[in-house]
Amino acid sequence: MIEKENSINSIDNSEYRQYVGVRFYNTQRTYYFGIKEDLEVKEGDKVIVETIRGLELGEIAFAPIDIDKYESELGLKPIIRLANDIDVKIFESNKKDAASALEISKNEANRLKLDMNFISCEYTLDKTKVILTYVADERVDFRELLKSLASRLHTRIELRQVGSRDKAKMIGGVGICGLPLCCSTFLNEFDGISINRAKNQMLAINIPKLSGHCGKLICCLKYEDDAYSEEKKNFPELGTKLFIDKTEYTVTGVNVISKVVKIENQEDVKFLPIEELNKQARWRKNRNEEK
Repeated sequence: MIEKENSINSIDNSEYRQYVGVRFYNTQRTYYFGIKEDLEVKEGDKVIVETIRGLELGEIAFAPIDIDKYESELGLKPIIRLANDIDVKIFESNKKDAASALEISKNEANRLKLDMNFISCEYTLDKTKVILTYVADERVDFRELLKSLASRLHTRIELRQVGSRDKAKMIGGVGICGLPLCCSTFLNEFDGISINRAKNQMLAINIPKLSGHCGKLICCLKYEDDAYSEEKKNFPELGTKLFIDKTEYTVTGVNVISKVVKIENQEDVKFLPIEELNKQARWRKNRNEEK
């Protein structure tokens, strides 16, 4: 699905009495559409809507909600009508034709020696357009490919190049947490994720374990980063020198989740809760100040 189905400039939704979420084939994301007075729908119904790509068949994801509870600033597009048996048959036929078109596209790209990895193909419901999505490391001159495909598919052709993250978003999967990938369920944008976030959360810098299905650093590194930064203010920095019973120790580790600090010297290692450490320890700078 295209990321923005609605126009941000149109925010007058007064023509609708309710709104509803619609899911489309091959995506777990939900897109919102308006319901007018003369239409009754329920969860699970197949409906026809018009998106930026054209007419598409989708499924109602949840029961309709009163329009006065709609909080987004995006204008809604209407659900055109309930899908009938003919629509469903056309949709299923289009899926088969799309699979065939995908194979044709792969073969033609190989024949022309184009570095393109096609990952999906979809027809609009009225078959006025076919959308081919591919991954490529660099820009591809696909003019000859378009000519070849146009003569074989006999419809408008849209080629969409996406990155590795977009590929993971489209294909989906299960993350290391055991839940569906965030990018394929609710993330709308991809923020830059740097290795500094992993360092801030004191994670072992093991790139394979910190990488997602897309090969990039996992997006969830950003979720708790601010919380770690705030919590770490209550802990001594690594390398801090302190004294307990006139014995010097060095802070060598902290665990902000269990609120435990690891201190050690050549003879001893201690794991102390931060509250107990603050009671027992005398920091080196305070000792110097006393001198």
